[in-house]
Amino acid sequence: MADGPARYDPDVPDAPLLVMRRSVGVSAGTVEHRATEPISYWHRHDLHEIEYAVDGLAEIYTPTTHYLLPPRHAAWIPAGVEHSPLLRDVTTIAVFFDPAEFAFPRTRTTIISVPPVLREMMRYAARWPIWRNADESDAAGEGTGDGAEANAFFHALAGVVRRQLAHEAPLSLPVSDDPVVRDVIAYTAAHLVDADAASVCRAVGISERALRRRFAAALGQTWRDHLRQARLFRAMAMLSTSTMSVGEIAVEVGFGSGSALARAFRTWTGESPSEYRERWLTPDAPVGSPPSAGTGDEFAAARADAHADRRIRHRSASRSWSSQPARSF
Repeated sequence: MADGPARYDPDVPDAPLLVMRRSVGVSAGTVEHRATEPISYWHRHDLHEIEYAVDGLAEIYTPTTHYLLPPRHAAWIPAGVEHSPLLRDVTTIAVFFDPAEFAFPRTRTTIISVPPVLREMMRYAARWPIWRNADESDAAGEGTGDGAEANAFFHALAGVVRRQLAHEAPLSLPVSDDPVVRDVIAYTAAHLVDADAASVCRAVGISERALRRRFAAALGQTWRDHLRQARLFRAMAMLSTSTMSVGEIAVEVGFGSGSALARAFRTWTGESPSEYRERWLTPDAPVGSPPSAGTGDEFAAARADAHADRRIRHRSASRSWSSQPARSF
């Protein structure tokens, strides 16, 4: 995995934080993005966002956490949260929700697995981009306006998202502004195969006692727990994006054997490495295709939930966003 993005510092003039706003007249919409060149920048926006990784591997940083976004997972990023992506060779679909229209239970960034109903609904929602003209006709259900079909669909989609937010995926590592701890994390990530406390301390220039105390104070976990989690983090990324065998991945990340990785992986995720990999090998449906018939009951239930939970609020004539349909992660 790549090094993290340069840290945004609010006390530095002209610090590279983009506040992304745009005047729009719709309450929800999508942005599709294909990153062929590396993308990384700190920003925040005033809409809730759920970002789905169609293929490839994305990473997300917030001020306190480093998140992994493998294929068939989604990142929930509430409105106003400062974050930075690391995107290379990845295709994503983002759905944005206006907080004035949609209420969600999560106020922090979260990675969730994406069941088929949510996957297909997000891909189908791509027909309604966030920058569309709300006044365009949608009488036939095929236009790009914010008509009755789009409104009902996004409320149903929001209902599925609310349900899935209860099931967080263990795909994050803590980060720290402590320069010593930051150096320890960087060294550990670069030496997963052979890192031990003695080599880390030599590289960073601290004692093992200082490592124990400083690491626990900054992150609330021991360095050894962090090493194990970092190895699993890397293994999950490789299972999602490479054709290496489980045994080869185990050696590559420092577990030594496939059986050792399998034990740790099952404890961490509840499934074996092979089960995890197989689950994400099923091809996605084409973008814009309607949800399959098998998701009908779930869609109907989600739509009913959305209508029950929906808060009727006055929607302002215009909403602020970025002046262009910017890539927002």
